[in-house]
Amino acid sequence: MGKQKTYDTALKQERAILVGVIRPGEKPEETREYLDELAFLVDTAGGVVEHEFTQKMLKPDRGTFVGTGKLEEIGAYVKSEEIDMVVFDDELSPSQLKNIERELQVKVLDRSNLILDIFAGRAQTAQAKTQVELAQLQYLLPRLTRLWTHLERQKGGIGMRGPGETQIESDRRMILEKISLLKGRLKLIDKQNETQRKNRTQLIRVALVGYTNVGKSTIMNMISKSEVFAENKLFATLDTTVRKVVIENLPFLLSDTVGFIRKLPHHLVECFKSTLDEVREADILVHVVDVSHTHFEDQIHVVNETLKELGARDKETIVVFNKMDAYVSPETDNENGERTTLTLEDFKRSWMATNNAPAIFISATQKENVEEFKQLLYDKVVALHTERYPYDKLLY
Repeated sequence: MGKQKTYDTALKQERAILVGVIRPGEKPEETREYLDELAFLVDTAGGVVEHEFTQKMLKPDRGTFVGTGKLEEIGAYVKSEEIDMVVFDDELSPSQLKNIERELQVKVLDRSNLILDIFAGRAQTAQAKTQVELAQLQYLLPRLTRLWTHLERQKGGIGMRGPGETQIESDRRMILEKISLLKGRLKLIDKQNETQRKNRTQLIRVALVGYTNVGKSTIMNMISKSEVFAENKLFATLDTTVRKVVIENLPFLLSDTVGFIRKLPHHLVECFKSTLDEVREADILVHVVDVSHTHFEDQIHVVNETLKELGARDKETIVVFNKMDAYVSPETDNENGERTTLTLEDFKRSWMATNNAPAIFISATQKENVEEFKQLLYDKVVALHTERYPYDKLLY
């Protein structure tokens, strides 16, 4: 008998290249951060980044996003290196997507599509799955024609104009019907969730918010002693987790929510608004910040803007600077124009001086300042509980 052949059935990692446009006034370190985040998204989706292309432009090209010369350069690299997909760091219009795919002859994704793909892989509950499917269909609807490029050769032929167009129209109608069905399903799920929330009366609600991958789930596990999925990936948490927590003698509800991100597609924010009701209806927000990230102040701004969009910006907030053990002192210019390093102590002082919100610096993994954080949270919950339920026996 001949030697039996063996085949590797493991899924091959898709090889990707990233494409970004550098706009006027954008600093090199900002461009670097944007592309690093896009690379992290590709990694989270299961791909591997092989190369990056950037181009300085006043504004993206309406037809091909980047200039034709740059697109030819990308096309040559795709061919020579056998690249599987090209990922753009902005949302592409349907016509841009079609033109780029025709030129490159390879799978083209934009930032929104990539985020949707990660969300689809992370969704666990019926609510999250419905929300992701709805967002995907809303994204797909204006891009339907690109799925029917195999009918292009028939366009314009006598007696051959109908089939392609009819198929697109029929698909469009099916998608619109499905969108309507999913919206109805979400309304029903929202009603059920509202009923559940009403049943949680007389308990103060605390919601963990923050940029994606800052350590919210680790803090959730640490405080509630529960096992919430936490890993070093973007959007590890998609479904809101609510736990009843007791510190000293006082119970309250703690929820861990989906992380925010720069350029989060608007239709995705819309679809996930019901998941983020926990944020809207919370009494106290715990804004978790990864202080070890080079651009954590930009991330704070993104979170604050998203909270504003949700109508939750003015809530009582505790800012928790997590990962203090991994903080790297950045270099800044002082008043005399000299380069100095900003230590964690310097940053603490400047933050406390310019912000009213209570803040604490911790390391959830190293258990540094964890007890102080729990005490601060307990004090806030007690104060609010006493004000709202003054005759509650729990406090005595």
